[in-house]
Amino acid sequence: MEHAEFNKDLLKFLTTSPTPWHAVATMKQRLDAAGFQALDEREDWTLAPNQGYYVIRNGSSMVAFRTGGKDVKASGIRMVGAHTDSPCLKVKPNPELRRKGFFQLGVEVYGGVLLNPWFDRDLSLAGRVTVLDEDDKVRDTLVDFRKPVAFIPSLAIHLDREANSNRTVNAQTDLPPLLMQVPESDTTSFLDLLSQQIKDESGLSIRKVLGYELSFYDAQAASFVGLRDEFIASARLDNLLSCYIGLQALLKASGDEAALLVCNDHEEVGSMSAEGAQGPFLTAVLDRWAGPGKARAIARSMMVSADNAHGVHPNYMDKHDENHGPILNHGPVIKVNHNQRYATNSRSAAVYRHISDELGLPHQTFVVRSDMGCGSTIGPLTAGNLGVTTLDIGVPQFGMHSIRELVGTEDSFTLFRVLTEFMQREQVF
Repeated sequence: MEHAEFNKDLLKFLTTSPTPWHAVATMKQRLDAAGFQALDEREDWTLAPNQGYYVIRNGSSMVAFRTGGKDVKASGIRMVGAHTDSPCLKVKPNPELRRKGFFQLGVEVYGGVLLNPWFDRDLSLAGRVTVLDEDDKVRDTLVDFRKPVAFIPSLAIHLDREANSNRTVNAQTDLPPLLMQVPESDTTSFLDLLSQQIKDESGLSIRKVLGYELSFYDAQAASFVGLRDEFIASARLDNLLSCYIGLQALLKASGDEAALLVCNDHEEVGSMSAEGAQGPFLTAVLDRWAGPGKARAIARSMMVSADNAHGVHPNYMDKHDENHGPILNHGPVIKVNHNQRYATNSRSAAVYRHISDELGLPHQTFVVRSDMGCGSTIGPLTAGNLGVTTLDIGVPQFGMHSIRELVGTEDSFTLFRVLTEFMQREQVF
């Protein structure tokens, strides 16, 4: 895959993946097309050499792997990890608000959302809905309104003279989006609207909506930005970008080496769930793959935790350590924190640098300012759960946790090339 084709396909992936469930469904389609076989955790597994497999849990997390042609106890596994979730506004269970003829929905803030950019945007709605179908069976279905269906209008500056100097956002009262206007006699419920959307979108007739996990998202599609198209602007770059890079590397990698991609949900809220990085999902898959030899396999393995990094912002350069300010389009960023907020050590960083240097590709290093707190990733969680040597790395970006983020067009393809070589390299250590 060439550079231009890679980025165009990335835009398509981002636009068609408004929620973790849609992202996993999109990845599933691509794995199916590449000949990977689906595994069911409820059934016994029989794994063949040199075959691709994938496992989905909760519809929002996935482990995909190639078994390779060698015994994993002797060769280890080249692993890449990312996460499928992004900060957003999720619809509450009883969300309906009717005020002054406006139909609104109450929302709950998911993760560390940068809230101000959510105002005055064309918003759509998507997620997973659990229904009772016409055969009285409980089933899940995905829904995506696609078109703009909601808006959170700002309060005019004439009514808030402090808006540009002292604006705060009350998540309870300021964020409910407007969906439509209704007369006072209208009794249409949100579940009625949802049932109709499901029927229109999938042709599925249902008896009842039993539950949902829905979130609003920016209806503007991912796009190239800049006079020379040197940037990509999109929602959910943190961290669907890494999911895409890891998936493309797994599909591209060849040879006899065992390789794995794990994309976990719930990283933005701590990863403590059945399908999160603090949960048992990856361990359960490895137990069934490697069996009693898992400890030996892990000792010969390495995990690359791919999650975006903070690029140095030209308007806020003092927010970075003067020697560690990653520049967009200057290479992926090795993330270091000696307090173990990142899992990188000198050994794992050396592996990446060596491969990158061999390919003639750039790389950078990030360390947070010593007077600032440091975020974290699935890297330390996975390293702690498995005992696997781990590297934290990511593409530099602007606007992390905003409704629309920005990355360079060069860095994603660079990381893809290095991870592809990593996944097929015979000797890691």
